[in-house]
Order: sequence, then structure tokens, then C-alpha cells
Amino acid sequence: MPSRTAEHGFCRRSGCRAAQAAAKTRSGAAGRFAARNAAVRRRLRPAPAAGGRERTARRHGAAMTDANAKKNVEHMRNISNIKGVLYAVVSSATFGLIPLFSIPLLHAGMASPTILFYRMLLSAAIMAAVALLLKRNFRISRRDFGVLAGLSLMYAATSLGLLRSYDYIPSGVATTVNFLYPLVVTIVMTLFFRERSSVWIVIAVFISLVGVALLAWGDAGNNDPGRGLIYAGTTVFTYAVYIIGVMKSRAGRLDPLIVAFYVLTFSAAVFLVYALSTSGIAVVHTWHIWRNLLLLALLPTVLSNLTLVLAIKHIGSTMTSILGSMEPLTAVLVGVVHFGERFDLDSAAGLILVVTAVIIVILQTNHTPQTPPANIPPTQPQE
Repeated sequence: MPSRTAEHGFCRRSGCRAAQAAAKTRSGAAGRFAARNAAVRRRLRPAPAAGGRERTARRHGAAMTDANAKKNVEHMRNISNIKGVLYAVVSSATFGLIPLFSIPLLHAGMASPTILFYRMLLSAAIMAAVALLLKRNFRISRRDFGVLAGLSLMYAATSLGLLRSYDYIPSGVATTVNFLYPLVVTIVMTLFFRERSSVWIVIAVFISLVGVALLAWGDAGNNDPGRGLIYAGTTVFTYAVYIIGVMKSRAGRLDPLIVAFYVLTFSAAVFLVYALSTSGIAVVHTWHIWRNLLLLALLPTVLSNLTLVLAIKHIGSTMTSILGSMEPLTAVLVGVVHFGERFDLDSAAGLILVVTAVIIVILQTNHTPQTPPANIPPTQPQE
């Protein structure tokens, strides 16, 4: 048997080991608790201030974001300018087809009010069909109604004056006089609306005027040219007012398709009253007259008027009016190709000057700031 001393020593050793084990357990639990508390404190502790490199990286990233945003805005502006130039060229080129379809109608014995009534009526019907197909909203406010009615009077006066001038002076001379309107638009926009124009734009205006003058050189007629020049001269101011009105009035915030529809509808109503009070409405029986009326309504009216409004929205009234010099260019090409008219040195020089003016405008669209439409809230949803 072991002695009491030995037994006592064993018990002391056993107790010491138990105490050590208990101490280890307590220290482990306390360590885990402390670790959890430290983790919680780390999560709740505010983030340290960014160091120099991190701040530089953040600034660089913000600068890159701003640069990309500016590039995107510039890219969208360039695309808008290109679209505006294309719309303006299409508008003026198709508008130049008016003599091709209207002069045969005059030679067939139709009166000017009758031709214009059918032209506007058919154009309004085509525009309405397109708007219904695209599910556009025809609703406008009373103020919009008054503005569009006023613009319609200017458009109708332009159409009537130009068509009546064909009775007294050749279409080339009438076209030349009519295309003084870019100069009027530029002067009015600069003096009254503070639109900035570069020197090159002013040069393009005069180049285009000289070009259209050379295109019609030697075509002056002897059938009361004074009256014809008066009719053509009125179109300079009425068309300039129409273009500026589309840009600066409430019409600039409306759907271009709806604007064109109401302008053509109001114009048809004006010519209906005018025709009934003067020559009356002639009934059309022959196919070739209907063909000319339909083409007159579709190309130089519907397509030209719609693309004109779109061009004004994209590049402004000044650029659009200058690019309108494509109308006499179209008239000359139609005369040479379709009617076999003479194409001399003056015509060639005029074509070169007109093309030069158009190229100048295209190059300046990315450098000349455009004046936005009037600050009027939209009156209908934009599609």
C-alpha cells in the first residue's frame, strides 16, 4: 500500500492537473469571446481615410467618366447634325420638283387655287394616314392651334406666290428670287434671336445666292416680269417667317408629323375658300392630271415639309435655309435630264457654287452653336 505521503502527493498532483485544465478552458473561452468582440469592433469602426494613391485613383476614375460622358454627348451632337443636313438636303431637293408637276397642270388649264387645294388636301390625307399608322397623338392645345394656323398662312402664301410667279416669269428666275430667303433668315436670327453665325456661314449664304443666280441666268421672261417678281418676292419673306416660326414657336416642341399634318390641313382650308371665291373647284377626270397631283402632293409637299421640320429641329433654321439651295440644283438637273434643256458654262458655274456652299455648311455644323427652340414645355407626349 502506498503511504499517506505518497497518496497525498498524488492527490496534489491530480488537483494541479485539474486546475490547469480548468484554467485552459476558461482562457480559451475568454479568448474566443475577446476575438468575437474585436471582430464586432472592427466591423463597427469607420473606414480609414483613403491614402494618396487611392484618392488619385478615384479622381482619375471620375475624370475618365466625365471625359466619356463628354465624348458621348459630342458623338450624339454630331449624329444629330448629320441627320439635320440629310433632312435639309432631301427637303430642298424634293421641293425643287414643284415645277416638274405643277407647270404641266397649269398648261392643262387648271387654275392656281385649284391646283393648290388638291395639293394640300391630298398631302394632308397622306400625312394623316402615316400618323395613324404610327399611332401618333393628334391632340393639340388651343394655343398650338393658333400658332399652327398662323404658320399655315405663311406656308400657303409661299405656295401661292411661287405658283403664280410661274405665269409671268420663268421658273428659274422665280426660284432664284425665292432663294433670297436664307439671307433673310440669317439676318433675322442674328439680329432678333442672337443666334451666332460664323464668317463661313455668311460666306456660304452669298455663295449660294450667286450660284442660284447663275443657274437662272438668261431665263428672264417678257410676260409682265414686274408682277412675277412681286409674287416671287413675297415668298422670300413668307417662307423665312415660316421657317423661323417652326423653330422659335410652340410648334418646335410638337411632333413634326403632327405639325406637318395641321399645316397642310389648314392650308387646304385656305385654298378651298380662295378657290370657291375666285375660279371654283375643277373636277379632275383624266389620269395624267391625277398622277401629277398625287406626285405633287407626295414628293415636294409631304416629304419636303416633313423633312424640313425635322431638319430645323436638328440643325436650326439658319443651316436649313442655306441648305435649301439644293432646290435650284434639282430644278436644273430635272430640266437637263428630263426636258433636255441647255446646260452652259453659267449653269456649270452655278452648280459648283451651290455645291460649295452646301459643303461649307456641312463642315460648319459641328462648329457653330445652335440656338435651341423656345423654352416652352411640351404639350403632348413625344413619340
